[in-house]
Amino acid sequence: MGPELIIGLLSGAAGGNIVGKLSEKLNLGLIGNSLAGIVGGGAGAAILGQLGVDPAALAGGAEAGGLDIGSIIGSVAGGGVGGGALMAVIGVVKGMMNK
Repeated sequence: MGPELIIGLLSGAAGGNIVGKLSEKLNLGLIGNSLAGIVGGGAGAAILGQLGVDPAALAGGAEAGGLDIGSIIGSVAGGGVGGGALMAVIGVVKGMMNK
């Protein structure tokens, strides 16, 4: 497990909780938001890795493959967006099932 994946997982948890706080309709609670965010952040990092997208290149980092500031920013952004997106999807599905 590389540092980029760990950063993506942590950022995913943060992204899930941010989306949960911004929208009470989608909120799954602290643990639900965190778990959905972690899965989304990990999935986002894995998908970007499989597509060959370099987080450092996305964030404007000069070094590929290293843990530089560009790589960290790319991992934070990818994990946060992935985590928030998956948390929102799960919140919508949960809301539809409760009707």
